[in-house]
Amino acid sequence: MRFYNIYILYSTLFFAVPALIFFYIYTFRRKKKDYGLFGNILLLQKINLSLNLNRQYWKAGLLITAVFFIGLSLSRPQFGTKMVEIKRRGIDVIVALDVSLSMQAEDMKPNRLEVAKKEIAKFSDMLEGDRLGLAVFAGDAFIQCPLTLDYSAFKMFLDVLDINTVSVPGTAIGEVISTATQAFSQKELKHKVLILLTDGEDHESNPIKAAEEAVKQGVKIFTIGIGSAKGDPIPIKNTEGKITGYKKDRDGKVVMSSLDETTLRKIALITGGKYYHASTSEIELEKIMKEISQIEKKELSSGFFRHYEERFVYPLFIGLVLLIIDFFVNEDKIVISKVIEKGKGT
Repeated sequence: MRFYNIYILYSTLFFAVPALIFFYIYTFRRKKKDYGLFGNILLLQKINLSLNLNRQYWKAGLLITAVFFIGLSLSRPQFGTKMVEIKRRGIDVIVALDVSLSMQAEDMKPNRLEVAKKEIAKFSDMLEGDRLGLAVFAGDAFIQCPLTLDYSAFKMFLDVLDINTVSVPGTAIGEVISTATQAFSQKELKHKVLILLTDGEDHESNPIKAAEEAVKQGVKIFTIGIGSAKGDPIPIKNTEGKITGYKKDRDGKVVMSSLDETTLRKIALITGGKYYHASTSEIELEKIMKEISQIEKKELSSGFFRHYEERFVYPLFIGLVLLIIDFFVNEDKIVISKVIEKGKGT
């Protein structure tokens, strides 16, 4: 036997019930003291049929016991088990995140990388049954977290990402598309989604060709452009996180990190996905989630799990019955208490 909400049971046993007991002890002692002002309590009970302390004790006991059983019910006692087969259905999703130096640009606060990480974490909370993986890239690409159903582990890998994760500078979009495509199962040609978040231009890794190869493997790519098309300077920060300057080219001019939306749109179009431009409202991945929910699912895992039978109904029934009895047990009006009140008033 076990309790699903054991803390409710503890609260009932060590707070609610003792509080009621102490309340009634105080109340009854106070009544006896007041009755004593008029003589012997036993004699008063004999001459005044309205004074029935035993019935008051019973009503207090019924209420306290009812509270205990209701608290026991809320703690959800479970005993008796059976084996239940549970099947997980979903798709494989790999999120590819740009961690190049330009992701430090602050046209999105606090910077592009932190906004992207926050949005990805939010996206992982929306998944139910889908396998999730994480790829990172700059001038090179690799799988940071393999496909998994453990979303907590995924978030741990996501949290540690920064611009130093990939040592090779650049923005190799084509490279990360190829790397992610290989990370998917090669035995099937569907149930695969790649979500690409980047702010840069790619003139070296041929992302269009990589997208054409990915679609042959059944990969659908959704792209999210981070930053602005007009560009933003790339800050250089010291070990304390303070900006010491901005990245410059060989001619000493400040480099502007601009977004190549045209390429990202082509990648999405080729693979049957969609392109979104990142906004401060962070709803792009929510829209992608709606798209993903319409994709045909596959069976990712199945197994037998021990299922505990819920038994909260029985103590709940007892508690409610006791409350009903307590309600219908009349507590006679104590005439003498009114006399006491008048006596105190004078």
